[in-house]
Amino acid sequence: MKKLLFIAMIAIMSLPTWAQSDHDYIEIERTVLQTERKAVVADAMMFTDEEALVFWPLYNEFQEKLYKIKTDNVAIILDYAENFESLSDEKADELMQRAFKADQSLLKLKMSYFKRFKKIISPSKAVRYFQIENKIDAMIAAELAMEIPLVETLKK
Repeated sequence: MKKLLFIAMIAIMSLPTWAQSDHDYIEIERTVLQTERKAVVADAMMFTDEEALVFWPLYNEFQEKLYKIKTDNVAIILDYAENFESLSDEKADELMQRAFKADQSLLKLKMSYFKRFKKIISPSKAVRYFQIENKIDAMIAAELAMEIPLVETLKK
């Protein structure tokens, strides 16, 4: 678990610069994070050869779909950063609706893939895998929460 924390913390240290950088830099950072995430999963799951053989193809498929949802989240954050100084109520509402939609898509995807993972590895190993994913995502979310300022509200 210490290795998980170390790798995740290294990966998220660069996240605050995302909104200040171009899309190429963001994609490079995301690629590095995905590589580190996979290494953490491999280390923490302790698969048998047979489990690894069936797990990794489904993992890659899941990560590919997850990447699309996380791309939406990055776009929301960048849109927020771009509009932060003059954020209207309408734009704030739009961003929140987009965030809710992304959250719903994420939950739906996780539920769908959990069913699939527990068919190819034991349910307890499938739970362990999702716990690892959730821990990494929670650390990233905590870092983002510290870096993204709250919406300024106009005093009426």
